[in-house]
Amino acid sequence: MGNNRVRSAIRTWAVEMVPNEGLARRLAVLAVVQAFGFGVFLTSSAIFFTQTIGLSATEVGIGLSVANVFGLLFAVPIGKLADRYGARHLLLGTYLALAVLFACYSLVGGFISFVVLTSLISIGETSSNPLRMTLTRASFPQEEQVRVGSQMRSLFNVGFMVGAMIAGAALTVGNRPAFYGVIAFTAAAQAFCAVITWRLNSPPHVRVRQDGPVKSRSGLRDVRFVGLALLCGVLELFQPILIVGLPLWIITSTGAPAGINAVLLVVDTALVFLLQVALSRGAETPAGSARILRRSGVLLAVCCVIFALSQDTGASIAVPLLLVGTVALVLGEISHAVGAFGLSLHLPPPGRQGEYQGVFALGRGVQQTVGPFLVTTLAVGLGRPGWGVLAVMFLVAGLLTVPLTRSAERAIEARTPKSAPDAVV
Repeated sequence: MGNNRVRSAIRTWAVEMVPNEGLARRLAVLAVVQAFGFGVFLTSSAIFFTQTIGLSATEVGIGLSVANVFGLLFAVPIGKLADRYGARHLLLGTYLALAVLFACYSLVGGFISFVVLTSLISIGETSSNPLRMTLTRASFPQEEQVRVGSQMRSLFNVGFMVGAMIAGAALTVGNRPAFYGVIAFTAAAQAFCAVITWRLNSPPHVRVRQDGPVKSRSGLRDVRFVGLALLCGVLELFQPILIVGLPLWIITSTGAPAGINAVLLVVDTALVFLLQVALSRGAETPAGSARILRRSGVLLAVCCVIFALSQDTGASIAVPLLLVGTVALVLGEISHAVGAFGLSLHLPPPGRQGEYQGVFALGRGVQQTVGPFLVTTLAVGLGRPGWGVLAVMFLVAGLLTVPLTRSAERAIEARTPKSAPDAVV
């Protein structure tokens, strides 16, 4: 009897994990291939930039920061173009451009060319996720959108992990031909993404025409939606905690062995793969998505408290605390992804999904810009008090999402003009 229940649960999980045949499955393959290419490149690029191209660590840091700014600046304009001409066309052009641009890394010979090329790539990378989400909303009914997004994210993690493993082999070789191999691999992955996008059987793009003289405000002036994007950016500080903060915390403030960090990353990847889709229920409405984000804030605050308790402890105490804290972090991470998917898909007014996806991406961009510095300053620099500050930030951000979402729903409904579809483009 018990074995039958286990088999039934596994079968149900497998069915939920595998996207439905057709567009959902092709979008999942698209996410895996893109993640595979990014995993190969991002895991090895910083070392190759310094050892092969000859850039200093400071030059690499400055170049990546400048590139991140350009990615943020172009997110909303590209989203507006997607609303006008269709997300699939923009996504196809983005992948084609990324394939060419990644190949051009083999021609980089100095700091200026590195900054220019990295900035162009950042624009494409920053835009690709909002464009995919815009395509998701246009292609699936509301009750399926978050599940499809969760399937893509779960499989994205798998693709990235496999790519990172391949990058490890390239780093072991560590010479210029290995770097060129990484470049070729990444460019080929983007080209394959372009082929998949070209073959997507997505619905034809329909522009929404507003009736009457009402002129829509820019999404950047939608204070409530921008506020929600920033709150989601605060909750996404789990990323620099996992990637930057915890490794430094382990070696400077606990008695745990440094190798435990690799175990924590495996735990994170495995749990996201296993639970992302299963925990996506409840985000079919803006209100449900906000409640899930509130849960994310609570879980992330709990993980900060647990990590703080590991300070100045021996391995026998620190390791279990770090493992339990990581589980809480991953559950908060999954809840954040589900809730953010829901708000970014459900709240934008008709015909402006691309623009609003670009606005929503600004929250992640701010986190990527200031997150590593903030986490290292608070958690690693201040210890337990710093972890306490992060816990309060997570808790407050999570709690604020519910009332702000209610307000955003009312405001968008009140000012959304009647609309009618134009001719199919």
